[in-house]
Amino acid sequence: MLDVRALCSFADYFVICTGDTKRHIEAIWQAIDEVLRGKGVVPHHNEGTADSGWLLADFGSVIVHIFGPLEREYYQLDKLWDKAIPVVRIQ
Repeated sequence: MLDVRALCSFADYFVICTGDTKRHIEAIWQAIDEVLRGKGVVPHHNEGTADSGWLLADFGSVIVHIFGPLEREYYQLDKLWDKAIPVVRIQ
Protein backbone atom coordinates (compact mmCIF):
# COMPACT_ATOMS: atom_id res chain seq x y z
CA MET A 1 0.00 0.00 0.00
CA LEU A 2 1.36 3.38 -1.01
CA ASP A 3 0.50 6.77 0.45
CA VAL A 4 0.13 8.98 -2.65
CA ARG A 5 -1.51 12.00 -0.98
CA ALA A 6 1.46 14.29 -1.65
CA LEU A 7 1.72 13.16 -5.27
CA CYS A 8 -1.76 13.15 -6.75
CA SER A 9 -5.15 14.75 -6.32
CA PHE A 10 -7.40 11.79 -7.18
CA ALA A 11 -6.51 9.32 -4.40
CA ASP A 12 -4.86 9.05 -1.01
CA TYR A 13 -3.67 5.44 -1.21
CA PHE A 14 -2.90 2.81 -3.81
CA VAL A 15 -3.12 -0.86 -2.92
CA ILE A 16 -1.07 -2.85 -5.43
CA CYS A 17 -1.06 -6.62 -5.33
CA THR A 18 -0.37 -9.62 -7.52
CA GLY A 19 -2.38 -12.77 -8.10
CA ASP A 20 -0.51 -15.72 -9.56
CA THR A 21 -3.42 -16.94 -11.71
CA LYS A 22 -6.75 -15.67 -13.02
CA ARG A 23 -8.46 -17.60 -10.26
CA HIS A 24 -6.17 -16.05 -7.64
CA ILE A 25 -6.83 -12.52 -9.00
CA GLU A 26 -10.58 -13.14 -8.81
CA ALA A 27 -10.29 -14.56 -5.27
CA ILE A 28 -8.36 -11.50 -4.09
CA TRP A 29 -11.00 -9.23 -5.59
CA GLN A 30 -13.89 -11.21 -4.11
CA ALA A 31 -12.31 -11.10 -0.64
CA ILE A 32 -11.75 -7.33 -0.81
CA ASP A 33 -15.25 -6.73 -2.17
CA GLU A 34 -16.90 -8.97 0.44
CA VAL A 35 -15.18 -7.31 3.39
CA LEU A 36 -15.77 -3.76 2.18
CA ARG A 37 -19.40 -4.35 1.13
CA GLY A 38 -19.97 -5.79 4.60
CA LYS A 39 -18.90 -2.39 5.93
CA GLY A 40 -21.11 -0.54 3.45
CA VAL A 41 -18.24 0.47 1.15
CA VAL A 42 -18.75 -0.08 -2.57
CA PRO A 43 -16.42 0.89 -5.42
CA HIS A 44 -17.21 3.99 -7.45
CA HIS A 45 -15.73 2.39 -10.52
CA ASN A 46 -14.21 -0.93 -11.64
CA GLU A 47 -12.02 -1.69 -14.63
CA GLY A 48 -10.45 -4.81 -16.07
CA THR A 49 -11.10 -8.49 -15.48
CA ALA A 50 -9.24 -11.44 -14.07
CA ASP A 51 -8.94 -12.70 -17.66
CA SER A 52 -7.12 -9.50 -18.67
CA GLY A 53 -4.63 -9.91 -15.81
CA TRP A 54 -5.59 -6.61 -14.21
CA LEU A 55 -8.43 -5.43 -12.01
CA LEU A 56 -8.85 -1.92 -10.68
CA ALA A 57 -11.36 -0.86 -8.06
CA ASP A 58 -11.74 2.84 -7.28
CA PHE A 59 -13.04 3.44 -3.78
CA GLY A 60 -12.45 7.19 -3.94
CA SER A 61 -9.55 7.81 -1.61
CA VAL A 62 -8.24 4.26 -2.10
CA ILE A 63 -7.57 2.65 -5.47
CA VAL A 64 -6.93 -1.09 -5.54
CA HIS A 65 -4.88 -2.62 -8.37
CA ILE A 66 -4.75 -6.41 -8.67
CA PHE A 67 -2.31 -7.61 -11.32
CA GLY A 68 -1.17 -10.87 -12.81
CA PRO A 69 2.65 -11.22 -12.66
CA LEU A 70 3.26 -10.23 -16.29
CA GLU A 71 0.91 -7.26 -16.09
CA ARG A 72 2.49 -6.00 -12.87
CA GLU A 73 5.92 -6.16 -14.48
CA TYR A 74 4.63 -4.39 -17.59
CA TYR A 75 2.87 -1.48 -15.81
CA GLN A 76 5.49 -1.11 -13.03
CA LEU A 77 3.29 1.06 -10.81
CA ASP A 78 5.79 0.60 -7.98
CA LYS A 79 8.42 2.40 -10.07
CA LEU A 80 5.99 4.95 -11.50
CA TRP A 81 4.95 5.96 -7.98
CA ASP A 82 8.40 5.50 -6.37
CA LYS A 83 8.10 8.85 -4.57
CA ALA A 84 5.04 7.57 -2.68
CA ILE A 85 5.44 6.58 0.94
CA PRO A 86 5.12 2.82 1.48
CA VAL A 87 2.59 2.17 4.24
CA VAL A 88 2.51 -1.63 4.16
CA ARG A 89 4.61 -4.05 2.13
CA ILE A 90 3.93 -7.78 2.27
CA GLN A 91 5.78 -10.33 0.16
